[in-house]
This record gives sequence, C-alpha cells and structure tokens, in this order.
Amino acid sequence: MQVCATPPFAAAHALSCDARWRPHDLLRLNRLPRFDNEPAWVRESFERAPYAVVRRALAADGFVAIGVRGMERSQRYGTWVHLDDIETAISPEALAGRSPLAGRNALPAFAALAVLQRDAAGGALSEFVWGPTGSTGFELATQIPTVTLSSDLDLLIRAPDKLSHDMAIQLLHQLQAIAQCAGIRVDAQLETPAGGVALTEWAAGKARVMARHARGPQLVRDPWAPAHVDA
Repeated sequence: MQVCATPPFAAAHALSCDARWRPHDLLRLNRLPRFDNEPAWVRESFERAPYAVVRRALAADGFVAIGVRGMERSQRYGTWVHLDDIETAISPEALAGRSPLAGRNALPAFAALAVLQRDAAGGALSEFVWGPTGSTGFELATQIPTVTLSSDLDLLIRAPDKLSHDMAIQLLHQLQAIAQCAGIRVDAQLETPAGGVALTEWAAGKARVMARHARGPQLVRDPWAPAHVDA
C-alpha cells in the first residue's frame, strides 16, 4: 500500500485475523470509515465501486484490514473497517469461472484467463482451487472497467498441502506459455500455511522463499513446515 491509515485501535490489540475473510477476498462495504490522512481520490473511488480487498495485517477483534484501489496503479490505500461495515465477501476462487462484460474479453488479461478456464479440466491448475486477483478479479467482482491493455493477470492458488518443485515448475511453465501468447505477465501466488509465496520463487528451488503473512514477511525454508520461523 502506498498510504496506510492509522489503526483505529491500540497496537497491543492487533492480535488476530478473522478467519471468515482471507487475503485477496473482495468485500462489498456499506460504509468506509474516514481517517485523517486519507488521500483525496479514496471517496470518489469508493462511490464508484464500494469494494475493498482484504490485506495481510493483524487487527483487533471486530476489525478487518483492507485495501482500497483507485484508477491509477499508484492509488492504493490501506485502511480498516469494522465487521458491521461488511455486506458480502467474494473469494478469488468464486471468480474463476466468471466472464467479463461484453466487449472486454479481448483484453489480454481476460484472454489469458479464458485460456485457463478452458484448460481447467485438464491443465496443471485442475488439481488446485484457484482464482483471479488484482485488477482482473476486481473487475469480475464489481463489473466496473478496471483492466487495461497492459494489466497483468494475477492469480491466487490455494496450496494447503506441500507442492513439489516438479509440480511448481509444471504450473509455472503452463502459466508462462499462456502469458507469452497473451503478451502480458501472469503472476501466481501460492497461499500456503506460512502465507503467500510467489510461484516463481518456489519453482526456482531457492533455499529460502519470502512468505507474506499478516505478522509480516519472513524468509522460510518450507512454507508448509509446522514452524514458520527459521532459526
């Protein structure tokens, strides 16, 4: 996030994440609390599309950390909502089978997603629960034009069980081939017990990979190991 609101609770109370909402879930809100350092574009963006994405941050009971997106790539605002502000939630996997508005399916990100949807039964992703995030997921959820010609296709892949390096490489090669045909990047993140891990890092066989968790990013040897903090 480029800017982040001051939490509406004491730091000592930020001890948990409500399991009902997971990172990358899109929340439709009935209200967006205003904070002192809020950028000027936030109100207009919220009126256009009253949605926000769940972000990775600990919160006090009754609160959820969210991110609001504007029209520009640089317009990202981290803030907080109370549970009473949430109307509905949409997970990335709930968007995996959706189609864009008429006339939008030729955009590279949607074209790449369509290939994945057609390959869902037999491709490498068929063994996983997955869905689009980023601008693609936002547009599919809100029906508000957000994707541009240069937009990447961001994906979340649920990986509760350990993913072998061979399978990671197979997944990566499939996505890279689709990306090359579409002329964009396809950026996949594995959702592991340790947090979000880039598929490219795990497939590369690095000794340690960066796992993004609500408690902060950490380098881990095995994102599926019971202990997530290396000595």
